[in-house]
Amino acid sequence: MSRRYPSQPLIGVAVMVWHKQQVLLVQRAKEPLAGQWSVPGGAIELGETVEAAARREIREECSVEISQPHFITAVDVIHRDQADQVQYHYVLLEMQAEWLSGEPQAGDDALAIGWFGVDDLAGLDIHPETRRLVETVAAQRLD
Repeated sequence: MSRRYPSQPLIGVAVMVWHKQQVLLVQRAKEPLAGQWSVPGGAIELGETVEAAARREIREECSVEISQPHFITAVDVIHRDQADQVQYHYVLLEMQAEWLSGEPQAGDDALAIGWFGVDDLAGLDIHPETRRLVETVAAQRLD
């Protein structure tokens, strides 16, 4: 099934990887939201569990290993074109995990990668909902 103008929503994972109160973010190279910073992740493959997809996506996209990911929430990502047709539709299962090993390196679908504290988010081109979710999870981690 095509990712552009799909016949049904695609299911994916997005994983907040934490290390020393910083979250790992990637700058997207592809649409939707090319150029924006986001939580790394991608589509779940047929026959793959959510946990396996989360670990694979972080390994492929960031070159790091993570702890067991934990579910946070589900987020709808729907982009429409100028004719109001659904161009992209993802249901993302937002997860969080701890960094275990590896030096972050941007995969082929990312322009850049880096560790960011909550205070760093204000200076980034990042979707407001992503910023809010990262800030919320970061605050819960401090409790």
